[in-house]
Amino acid sequence: MTHRPPFRAEHVGSLLRPRALKDAFGAFGRGEIERPALDQAIDSAILDAIRLQEECGLQVITDGEFRRGSWFLGFVDAVAGLTTAPSTFDFKGDHAAWQCPYADRRLERVRGIATGEFDFIRSHTDRTPKVTLPSPTAMHFWRGKDCYAPGTYRDIETYFADLARIYQQELAELEALGCVYVQIDEVPIAMLCDPKVRDAIAARGEDPEALLRRYVALVNETLAERPGNMVIGMHLCRGNYKGQWMASGGYDPVADLLFGGLDVDAFFLEYDSDRAGGFEPLAALDGDKIAVLGLVTSKSPDNPSADDLKRRIEEASQFVPLERLAISPQCGFASSVAGNPVTEADERAKLSLVAEVAAAVWPGDPGAGVAERNR
Repeated sequence: MTHRPPFRAEHVGSLLRPRALKDAFGAFGRGEIERPALDQAIDSAILDAIRLQEECGLQVITDGEFRRGSWFLGFVDAVAGLTTAPSTFDFKGDHAAWQCPYADRRLERVRGIATGEFDFIRSHTDRTPKVTLPSPTAMHFWRGKDCYAPGTYRDIETYFADLARIYQQELAELEALGCVYVQIDEVPIAMLCDPKVRDAIAARGEDPEALLRRYVALVNETLAERPGNMVIGMHLCRGNYKGQWMASGGYDPVADLLFGGLDVDAFFLEYDSDRAGGFEPLAALDGDKIAVLGLVTSKSPDNPSADDLKRRIEEASQFVPLERLAISPQCGFASSVAGNPVTEADERAKLSLVAEVAAAVWPGDPGAGVAERNR
């Protein structure tokens, strides 16, 4: 495969965990099986996931995030000093807390974070592996200034510096292994599209615009030493727990800083419903950055028609040239083990639809792909 990612037909990364894999994790947690048996179940499920993606016609392959408890827990588990604590950010007025990243001592990268995931995928497909990493902003946003234990860091800037260094080390090792495609999963910046979230940020004593600027700078710091041949994408997510979402609002409030200031090659954008706003903010995309349009929802079984998807791509091309567009599902299918309220058949249909439309909109493009059954 010589086409440089992102591909015309893409997906965000996580896939539904099959029942056999969930059962294996449950048995391991109850002490009924040993770690080698669990690892065998994980490897087997990933091999099936790779085959699924290939059969759907995708040129990009992930491991479905099957080795992780959730989209960010793989990072937390791999980085010494990170654990979880209840979130303190209340933007709905229900004071509901959930477990989020928390540093109880100085952070240190003591082993690879996604390196093992990449190595396994690469060994079992001739297509392009993509690995995903949670954004460094997720290590701060949900607890703000209380994201690390008292006395652990002198100030937030030293904490951010340690985070940036860890990402730099991880990207360097991924590059040494041959990885050319990494996706950063970004929730806090997407949340800042929502006026209610901005109000909540202000209520806890922070300036939403200043926070946005610092987050953009933080992501750029993590990428400051990235290899020149590595493509970096960023997925913007407003929440994806069991098909639910946390925030609404178009990209207008963040477009200039986000699309014009972030040192990434592509943006994976939610555009499956009206709560994501219109395509107008895409006009702020800087240089040759690519917009991957998340037009197919991963939150329900519903699918638009192929013609509807083609029409929406044409609408987006009024603001970004067609050669700088691609299509994907709006988010992953399982940001946590529980997964979204869709079936594995729904998942396959959605991925196949993405490949079908990409092949029709960009005929002959090697990044569009053709499902194996149609070859």
